[in-house]
Amino acid sequence: MQALRLDGWLPIRVWQEAGEWRVDWCWFGDRRLSQPFFGDAVEEALRVPFNLVFRRQTPLDVLGQWQRQSPGLAPSAFIFHASRCGSTLISQMLAQLDDHIVISEPPPLDALLRSDLPPAGRRVALKGLVSAYGQRRRGGEQRLVIKLDAWNIGELALLRECFPDTPRLFLYRDPLEIAVSHLRRPGMHMVPGLIGASVLDDELPFVSQEDFISRRVGRLLATGLEHCQAFAAMAVDYTELPEAMTGRLAAFFRLDDEQRRRVFAKVGQHAKQPAQAFTGDSEDKRREASALLHERVRCYAQAPYEALRSL
Repeated sequence: MQALRLDGWLPIRVWQEAGEWRVDWCWFGDRRLSQPFFGDAVEEALRVPFNLVFRRQTPLDVLGQWQRQSPGLAPSAFIFHASRCGSTLISQMLAQLDDHIVISEPPPLDALLRSDLPPAGRRVALKGLVSAYGQRRRGGEQRLVIKLDAWNIGELALLRECFPDTPRLFLYRDPLEIAVSHLRRPGMHMVPGLIGASVLDDELPFVSQEDFISRRVGRLLATGLEHCQAFAAMAVDYTELPEAMTGRLAAFFRLDDEQRRRVFAKVGQHAKQPAQAFTGDSEDKRREASALLHERVRCYAQAPYEALRSL
């Protein structure tokens, strides 16, 4: 078999066409992935003149071939979260470290996790994809941290099956504050039908945006609770951030004293909008919540939140 030449290339899209799964690759070279989301890094890379002219598309099985030829770093941590609860802050703090590769919410991973591929083929593809993200493109990388999309909490068991030795973190927050954030600016998973089938779905009709969002937040928290209990994922409350990065989160990510100091270089910035200063908004969100939202959150989301806190 001819040797692959994919050094410096990363998968940016996985899709099905005419019954065949394909992978779209983009040239990153030794470019650091320091943006808040993998999609931001892809947009920037696609503006490089080389990528305007040269693109690579391969069959899905190339992921497994590339892993066998050039094994990447095994993932050192998976970050799951209930959305709008500090996961981007954590990933941006870790991205300050030269020996870390941080992949934040890569669409190809979500596509494979929720695909209809046969189980064995999906596991091979997932391992190959993660290996491709774990390539040492700069030479000194030692750890690979992957932050999942919020709804991927439903696929935690599958990732545990593929990567049984990788520790898992679940970040959560007061559900009223999460719900207000999504009422202000809904995430993809808070828009009916936008992300397709996921663990967040239920069969109940919804009568308002407050009702729909509160139920989805409740499903996120309940599923996170279930997996923390079943698979020993570490549960971390938003209120513990960022100080936990000097304590139990530092131990979770295996940071030494110098790394603990360096990760705090980003704390003064807004995680999703680095050009802006970060300011806490919990009290503002609670004041903004309507009586209807309070009632719906109490009904659908408060119990799993309190159970997570009790862990």
